[in-house]
Amino acid sequence: MSVRELVVLGTASQVPTRHRNHNGYVLRWDGEGILFDPGEGTQRQMLRAGVAAHDLHRICVTHFHGDHSLGLAGVIQRINLDRVPHDVTAHYPRSGQRFFDRLRYATAYRETVQLVEAPVAEDGVLAATPAYRLEARRLSHPVESFGYRLVEPDGRRMLPERLAAHGIKGPDVGRIQREGALGGVSLGDVSEVRRGQRFAFVMDTRLCEGVYALADGCDMLVIESTFLDEEAELADEHGHLTAGQAAAVARDAGVRHLVLTHFSQRYTEPDEFERQARAAGYEGELTVAHDLLRVPVPKRR
Repeated sequence: MSVRELVVLGTASQVPTRHRNHNGYVLRWDGEGILFDPGEGTQRQMLRAGVAAHDLHRICVTHFHGDHSLGLAGVIQRINLDRVPHDVTAHYPRSGQRFFDRLRYATAYRETVQLVEAPVAEDGVLAATPAYRLEARRLSHPVESFGYRLVEPDGRRMLPERLAAHGIKGPDVGRIQREGALGGVSLGDVSEVRRGQRFAFVMDTRLCEGVYALADGCDMLVIESTFLDEEAELADEHGHLTAGQAAAVARDAGVRHLVLTHFSQRYTEPDEFERQARAAGYEGELTVAHDLLRVPVPKRR
């Protein structure tokens, strides 16, 4: 049975708190696991959340600030210690190659796993698999930062009433799916497009074109909301979003499930983030993330 869910490992920005670990998010997408922004303490949070090194197939780093990347050293060494039986691909801004190198070889260990380095230098498609297309878009932050987006290929949904009207049943249903036509009836006559699911991960950034491109039509958007709206000027100065700004992006982009995260240590209660997000006019499903939370990706439309 396929599983598509977000596992939240940490939700703090800049510094951890008593109740929030540094960043870390694992997207389970059928048989693959994608780790986003492993901050300090990620390896331990994976243990607490029931995520094994064997579950990871990709690591996506948005940028090289410590709260988004200092956990790389431990995660990479754990992947090798556990002898993960498949290649693991790492995506990160090419401009931060020196930081990645330092983290990858921070201490001595034995390399047993093929870690494929696939740095990001520009907007575009990073990888295409049968299950998804991974894309990147540049964001606006004091250091180079990229957001990530997964797009599942569109499929087709068979329509029982149309199949019945054309007398197609049993093994012939599979045959028309494979061959595209049967006895003068085309696949389009008895089915409709089933839109693929879309997921986006947007961390440290001001409002910019990349934010909207990543969020467009997403079933789930994981996005930073470091500040409340009262601190909008401070957020812009430091390259961050407020709860209201993040929610307005989700509203305008038609996002189905909005996940707010990456909270400043100045805030101890999550209720105000939800209130401001709703005040911005977002009416979809809304989650104010907390550590060790599991959030299912919405079912296909």
